[in-house]
Amino acid sequence: MLKIKIICLGKLKESYWREAEAEYLKRLGPFAKIEIIELPEISFQPKDNPEKIKEKEGKSILKHIKDDEFVIALDERGKEKSSEELAHFLEETGQRGQTITFIIGGPLGLSGELLSHANLQLSFSRLTFTHQMIRVILLEQIYRTGNIMMGKIYHY
Repeated sequence: MLKIKIICLGKLKESYWREAEAEYLKRLGPFAKIEIIELPEISFQPKDNPEKIKEKEGKSILKHIKDDEFVIALDERGKEKSSEELAHFLEETGQRGQTITFIIGGPLGLSGELLSHANLQLSFSRLTFTHQMIRVILLEQIYRTGNIMMGKIYHY
């Protein structure tokens, strides 16, 4: 069983995102133990320095990462993988007994320090998604991964 931690900035504000998350967490029961850590976003104004905001958020995130975790930062400039590649990768990493920790940043993205701390920078697309949307997409991909690992037909 995969041990997965998702550290994210901000809450799922709309009920439809919360309902989608709840549905995937229910479906993921046989495949993975999921822990979600929601951290507050730092509010900012257009005049504020975005790098300083990302730095503060990054330090907050780093407090929740243990040294033995495999850290995957979701970033638009990261490596893209197919669902099958992601399934194989997560299965291999999970077999080592490591907790796989996914990081989802806020509207400004992730700090350079946090990105350099990650074992892998992963992109789901060259498109930009809201951090609420990507959280549900991540859960769907983990669910898809579990099905692929179990040899079930979930990928057409």
